[in-house]
Amino acid sequence: MTIKRCGFIFLLFLLCVSEFTAQNLYLKAIGETDQETKVIDSLGYTPSFNNYAALASEVELLKRKISAAGFIEYKLLDLAKENDSSYLANFSLKTKYRNIHIDYQGLVEIDILKRTGYLNKNQELIIPMSQVETTLEAINTAIANQGNPFSSLIITNITKLNDNELRGLLSVSEPKSRTIDKLIIKGYEKFPQSFLRRYLKIKTGQSFNLEEIKSKTADLNDLIFANQIKDPEVLFTQDSTILYMYVEKVRSNTFDGFLGFGTNETTNKLEFDGYLDLNLTNNLNYGESLRLLYKSDENDQQTFDLKLDAPYLFKSPVGVNFNLNIFKRDSSFVTVSQTAKINYQINSRQLVSAGISTVNSTDLLDIPTAAITDFSSNQFILNYVYTKRQNYDLLFPINFLFDITGGTGNRSFGDIDEQQSNFFINTYKIFNLNDRNSIYGRFSGNYLISDNYLENELPRFGGINSIRGFEENSLIANLFGVLNTEYRYKLNNSIYVHSVIDAAYFENQVSDQKGKLFGFGFGFGLLTKAGLFRFNYTSAKTENQKFRLSDSKIHISLTTRF
Repeated sequence: MTIKRCGFIFLLFLLCVSEFTAQNLYLKAIGETDQETKVIDSLGYTPSFNNYAALASEVELLKRKISAAGFIEYKLLDLAKENDSSYLANFSLKTKYRNIHIDYQGLVEIDILKRTGYLNKNQELIIPMSQVETTLEAINTAIANQGNPFSSLIITNITKLNDNELRGLLSVSEPKSRTIDKLIIKGYEKFPQSFLRRYLKIKTGQSFNLEEIKSKTADLNDLIFANQIKDPEVLFTQDSTILYMYVEKVRSNTFDGFLGFGTNETTNKLEFDGYLDLNLTNNLNYGESLRLLYKSDENDQQTFDLKLDAPYLFKSPVGVNFNLNIFKRDSSFVTVSQTAKINYQINSRQLVSAGISTVNSTDLLDIPTAAITDFSSNQFILNYVYTKRQNYDLLFPINFLFDITGGTGNRSFGDIDEQQSNFFINTYKIFNLNDRNSIYGRFSGNYLISDNYLENELPRFGGINSIRGFEENSLIANLFGVLNTEYRYKLNNSIYVHSVIDAAYFENQVSDQKGKLFGFGFGFGLLTKAGLFRFNYTSAKTENQKFRLSDSKIHISLTTRF
């Protein structure tokens, strides 16, 4: 036991002695003149080392720094040992060259050279010597992004142009251009293949460009049914390029409903209204969507709306959209609208479509009137939609929407045929002032152009999704525009409060009315495990009417994602 302890103490002693007796090596670099020494000192180098190998490595690094500074004719005259721990490196810097004129011989595209900032008006590439290495790296990266990831650049035939400038030739080594040979989806293996080719515009056989691929895959975050987990990765082999994309499927089905109640002006009784809105998205892994809406309100009006959207049909660049809408107002009339459109997705944010819309309305009144009568219409329609999402915000996932539709066609009732045009717009924008404060602005409108108008063909508006404070679909007009505004304040990432300031203008040539409408109130939203719960309290008035609390509306809705 004593021998072991003595051995341990002896070993510890040796380690301590070696630690105290170990010497550091020191380096001093000088030039032929005091000015050259100052230049070397300004480049910076490490003066102390644990071993000679580290010292020699630092000398090599210093040589590269001297060359990059423009002293390409420098010489290391000597690396001498002054004593047991000090070394002296003697340099001769000679002439400093400030710029190099590079003849790129048409090997690099002008657009790439312009991005360096060193291409002058005469299309001459003149690079400061201190920036040669970083500039060539930037050019090389741009070339690699065009499909040559293993290309390299060198400057050859360097000659002296004048006392402080050089000239050289640019050479590019061009190995075999790379193309995408295989695509592998990780995380969501059943991701719709048509969206790869048509939406992201990524396919096998196309030229490999990593920066362009990253830009395209970022568009995955504009989809409501998928997100990108992390940036794509590439596996290079001798003769193939495999692209890995990391995607996750997200819950995109929604169920929305609201309950509204207010006092009937005639009976002074409390009345209820509400709706159910079901959206099913990508359940078959084709990117398809199905929307079912049923609405019943206090005016004894019922709405049934069914929409089916099938993008990239049969892996083609076009999709189809079908819509069936049935509207019934008490015992006055029932109107059936059908729409079929062909869609083309320009990019991740823009969609255009064209199609046909047919409307058939039936008069249910026992006594015929001039304002309500049977009619049918057919229109050719064009639609454009622009959507900008902000999926990082769970409360407000869409930052900007612009949806405009125009149609023209023929409407018939009795023996009368008339040409009609119809224009609809719905757009909104969220102005994010900071993390908590934002301003929401929305404009929606409808304009029906015709020589004569029927009451059962006029667009309807009013309610929680239009001008708030008025009953659902209680207003009709051949022309109307609604402006909705909200100031929103986030208490945290799941709760916000907001103001309600709405205004509208309408014209109804059937009843020869026109006027201005206003809605004021407040509300809040709460993101729960069940979904987004919203509460609105609003009061409405016409242009010449005072506010009355008895006309106020309370709207409650819950949007659930599953």
